[in-house]
Amino acid sequence: MKMSEENDLRIRSIDISEGENRSPNRAMLRATGFKDEDFKKPMIGIASTWSEVTPCNIHIDKLAIKAKEGAKKAEGSPIIFNTITVSDGISMGHEGMRYSLPSREVIADSIETVMGAERLDGLVAIGGCDKNMPGCMIAIGRLNVPAVFVYGGTIAPGKSKEGKDIDIVSVFEAVGQYRAGTIDKEVLRDIECHACPGAGSCGGMYTANTMASAIEAMGMSLPGSASNPAITSEKLDDCHDSGEAVVELLRKGIYPKDIMTKKAFENAITVVMALGGSTNAFLHLLAIAHSVDVDLTLDDFERIRKRVPHLADLKPSGHYVMHDLHSVGGVSGVMKLLLEKELLHGDCLTVTGKTLAENLSEQPPLKEGQVIIRPFDNPIRESGPLFVLRGNLAPEGGIAKMSGLKIKKITGPAKVFDSEPEATKAVLDDEIQAGDIVVIRYSGPKGGPGMSEMLSITGIIVGKGLGEKVGLITDGRFSGGTHGLVVGHVSPEAQVGGPIALLKNDDMITIDSETQVLSVNISVEEMSNRMKEWHEPPLRYSRGVLNKYARLVSSASKGAVTD
Repeated sequence: MKMSEENDLRIRSIDISEGENRSPNRAMLRATGFKDEDFKKPMIGIASTWSEVTPCNIHIDKLAIKAKEGAKKAEGSPIIFNTITVSDGISMGHEGMRYSLPSREVIADSIETVMGAERLDGLVAIGGCDKNMPGCMIAIGRLNVPAVFVYGGTIAPGKSKEGKDIDIVSVFEAVGQYRAGTIDKEVLRDIECHACPGAGSCGGMYTANTMASAIEAMGMSLPGSASNPAITSEKLDDCHDSGEAVVELLRKGIYPKDIMTKKAFENAITVVMALGGSTNAFLHLLAIAHSVDVDLTLDDFERIRKRVPHLADLKPSGHYVMHDLHSVGGVSGVMKLLLEKELLHGDCLTVTGKTLAENLSEQPPLKEGQVIIRPFDNPIRESGPLFVLRGNLAPEGGIAKMSGLKIKKITGPAKVFDSEPEATKAVLDDEIQAGDIVVIRYSGPKGGPGMSEMLSITGIIVGKGLGEKVGLITDGRFSGGTHGLVVGHVSPEAQVGGPIALLKNDDMITIDSETQVLSVNISVEEMSNRMKEWHEPPLRYSRGVLNKYARLVSSASKGAVTD
């Protein structure tokens, strides 16, 4: 821990708040409402991801105001500023999805830029949609000023006309059902119109809820932040208390690098495995770890997976959503259970200034009789459902989520496509049959660029009844809502000459979650001959944000970082 000199909490803002030479700097802030007394207090940035482009973030302007009130009450001088968001659900399935993962870097860069330029002393970052959370956390790691992350909260479940709980994944799968003829256009429209009833992030254990849970487990959010729903008094209190907490962190000299240790990341991975979270957790936790110089690798995920059971019956493969989990004790209740089983490091420091164990001692356990979190003697799986697969198709690794699947292995002929739209058309036109392995390449961090999520095509495959009959591998990635016999993050990617670039139609591919192998049945000699004939294609974009991203980004196996 670092302590500020002479208890002055203005660890950076003193650059502008003292001395006659800084009169012009202060004059600008006076125009925004600052008074003499405000310059004597620490300046707290409230990074808001408010936007009307997605229900995940539509309410965050109000949450930012509550965080500002909390920071002001704690004798800080808070300033709200905004950054971007993109909606993964809206950008899914077309060219817009190329911008999704790069938006994580834009968010991180923009928060770092404002905090650095304005010399703000502490940070409350509030995120909703998928890339907000890792973007905020990467910025927090780079800045290493006292900070708290607040999750905007989950959406309430929608209701179909039959009274069934539905969500955004229900709509993607309904498209496949419609094309398969199992539902009509009226039912499809009903699902579309009622899946998303208001503000908040997608409701299952998809990427937003996964990352919120991981960040709380890491100690960077207040207890309860991950599972308090979007439109509740608890979420407003969460934001107000976070504003107060960041000023207290300044007083105590507690910085993000004091909290985000290797053991804290192990806690985050443990919770993700127990909840059956999104494969995107691999990308984002690796990138956040990079921002604080913690040595985290795919091998750490695999080591932890083997000792942590999958306990949560949550969508996409289960029955319940985060709103349901909140009602029985939330993520804090799950963590309390994991701590009792000695699966968490209870001595890790958190943003409350207390250890994780101290925080959890003050939280209630999961409710008696609840059925969402299974007991340890009857887990969904004996070990975590998120696998690292390796083999001659993925020397650096590929990631699979095998929760809820009866089929653990598939071998079949490759059907190779150089883009998701081409593959989607083939599925819709019934060109993909049971037993096939769909290959979608040139979709990686560089080749996409942006490593597109593929919820659209996987939702259609499931909707057509092929979820356990067709395999899919890609150097792109999947939404947290994806389930099925799918492997993403295949590394090295096609754009840099990874083995996936060398595949041909009807090559026999094996996906085996039991042996954790992803392989193609061709000889080393044949692979070498194909490599000699391969030529790196030009980047898809010659300028703009996607060109910059493609030139800078690293492998998915390293978190697709750009610095």
